[in-house]
Amino acid sequence: MPVHGEWRHLRANADLAIRTGVDPDRVVIAEDGVVVDLVDGRASITGKVPAGNVYVDGMEVGGATEASLKDRLTLAAEGVVTVVAIVDADTGALAEAPDFLARGFVHDDTTFEPVIPVIEKTLATAAEEGVGDARQLEQLLARAVANWAFRTYRRKPLIIPVIIDA
Repeated sequence: MPVHGEWRHLRANADLAIRTGVDPDRVVIAEDGVVVDLVDGRASITGKVPAGNVYVDGMEVGGATEASLKDRLTLAAEGVVTVVAIVDADTGALAEAPDFLARGFVHDDTTFEPVIPVIEKTLATAAEEGVGDARQLEQLLARAVANWAFRTYRRKPLIIPVIIDA
């Protein structure tokens, strides 16, 4: 009974056992979660139980999730951009030009200048619509900057917006 690898590995190991003389009726291929009973010297598949991957994160077992692994892959492939915007609470306008902190996203001092009007327009539209909650503004800002980054660079960095009320 092969016990490691993907289906193709399990199949290759079973074929190897058969080529070395194991009776094909005595070869069992069991994927993760398959219940195998050993009775009177014979192995047989008798059921299945829920089974999945267990991820190890540093010293913690099972703490990582599919979502956190997806985030890590995105960070590694696309980078992260933090946008810090000081917004006038009365008008919804930028009090000063936003600060951009980027990691894993190629940039220089002028890279983010073209997105400032996009941010200003997003904040103006939000003010017109009566959106003043910092969390909602952060979501709108993240979406606007992400769309700009994709249109401009064909990249999808993780955008972390920070709105500070002035």
